[in-house]
Amino acid sequence: MKESNYRTSVFTGWIVALILVGSLGIRPGIAEVANEDPHAEEEENDEDGHEDGHGDGREDGREDGHEDGHEEHQGEDIVRLQAEAIREFGIEIGEAGPGNLAKYTRLPGEVVIDPDRLVHVVPRVSGVAREVYKRLGDQVKRGDVLAELESRELAELKSTYLVARERFGLAEKTFTREEKLWREAISSERDYLAAEQNLAEQRIEMRAAEQKLHALGFSNAYLQALTFDEDEYFTRYELRASLQGTVIEKHISLGEVIKDDAEAFVIADLNLVWVKLTVYQKDLSSVRPGQSVRISKEDGSTVTGKISYVSPMVDEVTRTAVAILELNNENGQWRPGSFVAGLVAMEARSVALLIRKSALQTIEGERVVFVETTEGFEPQKVRVGRSNEVDVEIVAGLAVGQRYVVEGAFTLKAQLAKGSFGDGHSH
Repeated sequence: MKESNYRTSVFTGWIVALILVGSLGIRPGIAEVANEDPHAEEEENDEDGHEDGHGDGREDGREDGHEDGHEEHQGEDIVRLQAEAIREFGIEIGEAGPGNLAKYTRLPGEVVIDPDRLVHVVPRVSGVAREVYKRLGDQVKRGDVLAELESRELAELKSTYLVARERFGLAEKTFTREEKLWREAISSERDYLAAEQNLAEQRIEMRAAEQKLHALGFSNAYLQALTFDEDEYFTRYELRASLQGTVIEKHISLGEVIKDDAEAFVIADLNLVWVKLTVYQKDLSSVRPGQSVRISKEDGSTVTGKISYVSPMVDEVTRTAVAILELNNENGQWRPGSFVAGLVAMEARSVALLIRKSALQTIEGERVVFVETTEGFEPQKVRVGRSNEVDVEIVAGLAVGQRYVVEGAFTLKAQLAKGSFGDGHSH
């Protein structure tokens, strides 16, 4: 009896299960595939949706979905940047066209200070440093007081000048009086000539004392106003800057005794610096003044300058000459003492299409150049030909006049890679 009840219960359970499956519309085969592959249900639903779309005539929905997908696919290879981002990333645009593919020679060089923009500040009298106003690295203007010395030597020179000036004044008065008396026949010609000689001697002594103070930088206006009453400033000597620039050396401390030939400060104007290139004897025929040179340093910074001087002599030991070019250094990136390299064009060959080598990038094993479009910047496959350190010939993939990214292509490549991970590339 118990066994009969058990069979009845099992049979009833199967019937209930089949009724539920039928009412839910679930086919046992799909449930099995879903267990084995979690994506199977999605694929099946996609197929059903596709069939249903045909059956129900829902072509609009299918077409809308197709268009949306197509637009997204097109956007995958375009980097869209706002004008502010273009400036921030340093994107530079150029135009592809014919040019000369030069053969370059790399010359070693060094950044140095222009000797005409360097001054050694020395006190012209010995003394004790009572005030030091400028420190290493300070920016100074011409005429700025760098330090003050207390100088006994200066006090003696001022005293000598003042005494000579007083004697000259007395001699001038004596001569004027004697001249008047001589003309009135009251005084003898001998006295007149003696007064005239004394006046000349006193004038010479005053001029000599005056010139010594002029050599120390004192003006005529200062000397005319100088009196014995200026006890506080009588021994003071101001050490002034004779050039606008940067204090690059300082050899004076408070209370230090400074001699008149000691170098207290060195000031340099670093807004314009030199690059001295070493030119080998075999390259001298190709290096000349006015020639453009591309200068680069270890951190990758580059700049183009023109040779202003090529030495007419070759060093008898190294068998090299020197070529000099000037570089604008207002931003301070070209530090004197830094080693650099100069790329000098020796010969050139004309090519139909030439671009900067910095524009080339590799994406998925293909050489590409980012071109400017109405929507943004798009990588375009190219085939390259000959190249040098700066430029590269394009054999196929670009047209003459096409605008491309000269600088900043690597940044665009990074943005493109970032977008491929779902972050997008609109900025």
